[in-house]
Amino acid sequence: MPPPRTPAPLARHYLVWLAALTLALGAVIVGSALQFVLWPMAQRSADDLAGLMVLAAQTWSELPPETRPAFEEELALRHRLALRPDFAPPPPGAELVHGFYIGFLEDALQRRTGQPAELQRLPAPDGRTRNHTSDGNATAATARQAVPWLWTRIPTAGRHIGVGFDTTRLDTHPLQALGAILALGSALAVGLALWLARRIAQPVAQLEQAAAALAAGNGPHLLPETGPAELARLARHFNHMAAQVRELLEARTTLLAGVSHDLRTPLARMRLALEMLRLKPDERLIRRLEQDIAAMDALIGQMLDLARGLDREAPQPIDLGAWLAQRAEVHHEAATAAGAAITVDCEAGLRVLAAPGALARVIDNLLGNALRYAPGAITLRGQRLPGAGTVRLSVADRGPGIAPEHLPAVWRPFQRLEASRSPQTGGWGLGLAVVRQLAAIHGWHVELLGREGGGLEAVVDLPPSEGEQHSLGEGRSTPPA
Repeated sequence: MPPPRTPAPLARHYLVWLAALTLALGAVIVGSALQFVLWPMAQRSADDLAGLMVLAAQTWSELPPETRPAFEEELALRHRLALRPDFAPPPPGAELVHGFYIGFLEDALQRRTGQPAELQRLPAPDGRTRNHTSDGNATAATARQAVPWLWTRIPTAGRHIGVGFDTTRLDTHPLQALGAILALGSALAVGLALWLARRIAQPVAQLEQAAAALAAGNGPHLLPETGPAELARLARHFNHMAAQVRELLEARTTLLAGVSHDLRTPLARMRLALEMLRLKPDERLIRRLEQDIAAMDALIGQMLDLARGLDREAPQPIDLGAWLAQRAEVHHEAATAAGAAITVDCEAGLRVLAAPGALARVIDNLLGNALRYAPGAITLRGQRLPGAGTVRLSVADRGPGIAPEHLPAVWRPFQRLEASRSPQTGGWGLGLAVVRQLAAIHGWHVELLGREGGGLEAVVDLPPSEGEQHSLGEGRSTPPA
């Protein structure tokens, strides 16, 4: 079985097609120039020359013999034509091999004389040994015999008069000029195609190298978001994807390290408790085992919450006033145990289109953090942002807050500002990571803001639903204390 054929590089692929298309376009242009410009011009020029030759022969035959030499001189000076009375026909086999212009001239002569016309190549006429310019002034003598003339027989007044013209009249070379233009154009086309192919393929090659680096587990360099709109958007999407992959890899490493670390502590306590239970049963040790098992179960639950955050939930219309009151009621018992009071402050008739399950997990995590770190007066607020058409949910407390330099770090998994690793005092450090992941999946914006007078406000910005403007009731709702 033959080995699979290696695909050609993208630049070579573009080069072949661009060069072929450019050359085809050049061939069409040259063909069009021949067909519609040069060909008609050559036919008209040949017809004009044939008319001049026939007119010269007829005029010469009608002139008195004493004026004919002056007429011949005028023809030679002005038109580079010569006449030979009683010109003999060309011998058999002496047909002239010529190009299309001579063919046009023979056809024009045949139409004007009614007889076949054949041109033959002969030396210059007798006595024509001097070159003449177009204004009739003689130049230095030259060997005119070195320049051949073309002759033909034209019937007039019962005789055949030979009419010849200097071949220097045919010094134009349109076909050669077109060939040179085509050759030069082809070279320029190939060079332009090579430059254009490399320019088109370069962003794709950069993308291929970055994707290969990403697939190998390396952090790729971000692509320049320049060039045509499609390539700029592609580079922007790739950079966004690369950043997400980098964050996922970092989160995976952090999660594995954090889980392994935070599970070892309760496991060590459980081993110690089991050894002590072998020596002497103790109710306190059994309760400690139960607490460690509950702590490990809570950690696993938050890990599952973080994993489930990758699933997108379908949005539904939500009446925020009633919904926020329900979330406050869910946390009422925990707030009472922590000595906190949750107040709901929501605009009347405010509605959003959001995933209720994901939004509940976000608000529950933010409320749980507020109850753990800042028990006291906690406000659960819903409001429209002026002019933006956005609805903002916020959980505001009056706790110690977070220093601005620490705000970026608290969104990462297992990042805790509280020094101990005890879940009773600081949790596992996964709540805000779950919040950020859910918000990113559903297109929400989350942020932690400091409050004037102390405390922290966690905000979630949501797009409004179509029915947001419809009033669903008046006043503000507050759950029972």
